[in-house]
Amino acid sequence: MSFRIQPAAPARPNRCQLFGPGSRPAIFEKMAGSAADVINLDLEDSVAPTDKDSARANVIKAIGEVDWGNKTLSVRINGLDTPYWYRDVVDLLEQASERLDQIMIPKVGCAGDIYAVDALVTAVERAKGRTKPIKFEVIIESAAGIAHVEEIAAASPRLEAMSLGAADFAASMGMATTGIGGTQENYYMIREGQKHWSDPWHWAQAAIVAACRTHGVLPVDGPFGDFSDDEGFRAQALRSATLGMVGKWAIHPKQVALANAVFTPTEEAVTEAREILAAMEEAKAKGEGATVYKGRLVDIASIKQAEVIVRQSEMIAAN
Repeated sequence: MSFRIQPAAPARPNRCQLFGPGSRPAIFEKMAGSAADVINLDLEDSVAPTDKDSARANVIKAIGEVDWGNKTLSVRINGLDTPYWYRDVVDLLEQASERLDQIMIPKVGCAGDIYAVDALVTAVERAKGRTKPIKFEVIIESAAGIAHVEEIAAASPRLEAMSLGAADFAASMGMATTGIGGTQENYYMIREGQKHWSDPWHWAQAAIVAACRTHGVLPVDGPFGDFSDDEGFRAQALRSATLGMVGKWAIHPKQVALANAVFTPTEEAVTEAREILAAMEEAKAKGEGATVYKGRLVDIASIKQAEVIVRQSEMIAAN
């Protein structure tokens, strides 16, 4: 155990991030009225090259005119390998209101990518006298990104969240699939003549969670492409939550409720967590470092696990 305590991740709900193209301003009000914790207005993949300028103008206008409530408001800029990203950053920070909370940087491959955006953001903030510092979230979408995931997580104090982008990640890794998340038909083992499917995204998710928890960043699962498959979405969300991720993207409005249900602690889980904390308080009063709760051993490590559940519940309720 290091004597350096891991920094805490930002204390804000991030159960669901709802995405919408910047080229479709008609849906912005509906997005604002949704139950998503985070709204991502997109200037990247969902916007055609011919619509980049108009989408950017739509987003800038909406940031100041739409009532976003208490949601975290984020804009996904274009990748650093395109001619659009610098204008996204400059126009957003020079023209948009301070209601904007963060910028999502796609296809991050190394800490230098974060440094480049940070330098530009810092310069514009100082030039324009912006008083609310813009935060960052990033997407790991490449072999380079997962190889450098820890240095990326430590790259800037602006960084608050990190997501796995399954589709571009799969392409970069040369994975033989066109699916976006979820079970992959050919990724299975045979035992006693039966197929058993495992999770091809597990190792990348675990690496992201470890890097994020080390550096105080929120780990988030990315998109699930088949929005007609509610059970598939729920299954992947449950796996992600079990690994330590705090939320998941929604690329369709129907996925918002599914994500919120998975990443909101149940009443039963919160009650059990509080009972564990109470049992451990009794044990400590007796000078004991462990006790038995419902037939199983609980100790100081159990306190930490229970506290995570209780804090998450209280934060969501307060929001």
